[in-house]
Amino acid sequence: MFKKDNKATIWSWALYDFANSAFTTLVVTFVYGTYFTTSIAPTEIEGTQWWSWAVSLTAIVVACISPFLGAIADGVGARKKIMTISTFICVCATALLFFPIEGQVIYALLLFVIANISFEIGTVFCNAYLPDISSEKRMGKTSGLAWGLGYLGGLIALALSLVFLVQTETPIFGFDIDSGEHIRATNLLVAAWFFVFSMPLIFGVKETNNNKTAPLKTVLQQAFQQLKNTFLKVKDHQTIYRFLIARLFYNDALVTIFAFGGIYASTTVGFSFEEIMILGIVLNVLAGLGAFIFGYFDDSVGSKKVVNWSVIFLAIACLIAVLSPELPGLFELIFGGSAIPQWFNSKSLFWIAAIFIGLFSGPNQSSSRSLMARITPEKNRNEFFGFYAFSGKATAFLGPLLFGMATSFFNTQQAGLLLVILLFSCGYLFLKKV
Repeated sequence: MFKKDNKATIWSWALYDFANSAFTTLVVTFVYGTYFTTSIAPTEIEGTQWWSWAVSLTAIVVACISPFLGAIADGVGARKKIMTISTFICVCATALLFFPIEGQVIYALLLFVIANISFEIGTVFCNAYLPDISSEKRMGKTSGLAWGLGYLGGLIALALSLVFLVQTETPIFGFDIDSGEHIRATNLLVAAWFFVFSMPLIFGVKETNNNKTAPLKTVLQQAFQQLKNTFLKVKDHQTIYRFLIARLFYNDALVTIFAFGGIYASTTVGFSFEEIMILGIVLNVLAGLGAFIFGYFDDSVGSKKVVNWSVIFLAIACLIAVLSPELPGLFELIFGGSAIPQWFNSKSLFWIAAIFIGLFSGPNQSSSRSLMARITPEKNRNEFFGFYAFSGKATAFLGPLLFGMATSFFNTQQAGLLLVILLFSCGYLFLKKV
């Protein structure tokens, strides 16, 4: 065990968020997801459907294995080993995403699912370090620092991709524009970024439970029983139980936004690739600021209030995004074209929604993590944080899956986004009971 609130340890831990955020920003949300939908899949509607299935499959797998991995980590002290292996698998699979081209849908999705599952597993064990490295009175600031660095990492990686690969006539290393190599090469940048900046945590932060040396076979035999007991333990802690139920809904909504935000901006609002990447840069700046600033509110007014505020404003943002393609035409019909200012168009309205999403997505995740850390008992931390991941993934397949189904059925992504608003509303109602 090491001393809490040690600056070097905290920064090494926080840099893991700085490292892995490039994956969520470029691969999941703004670049590769959009590229897959518009360039690899046969049509944008089919691409949205396929992408929703891939994100949903990831959520199901992680929901099933994360508590099991947590129990194993508690039994044999393998948290660092599992996190290291999952990080390297994610790095390799992400680099391989450079190779699938138009029409190779299954190849691309298989690599993405492997990378995304590995990413999520690493995050489970990274989160579990928080109560070990930070005192309770500083958990909000520590968690906010990590999320802020995470969005900064995503911002820098996105900016580098924009300058050197996407928005240039001569991409570095001679990547071809006509075949889309310059877009697919962003995956190589993400892989290198994740590898380099995960090293401080992997080599600089010690395993905190390496004194446990139970045989793996014994641990495996006891794991299922332990998981059953954990369900009962969580139910005995009503505050944790109610919070995890609330998070099932609002985190599912946020997962859907991250999975389809860039796709929606491209196919429904009409953003170009360059505009999507600029959107990503702005959102990461706002999200980083939001996570850092609201970290202080987290410690002063409480984690629950910050989560409540974030859920409300994220739902409002989604409503604006749903209406953004329709409101300009509706206002022009009612008030006449000359009465509508030039700035009042679908892209400008979507930008307003994006600003809200940027400001409140960071605090939502950061304060949820610190709230979980505050209400979790000292013992069985890996086990309970495994269930924290479980609560975030147990229904996380539902939002993306329903988004894809609604898009396919109604032939518009706006129908899918309406379901996201419903998920935020359910999360808010359950959170009030915490």
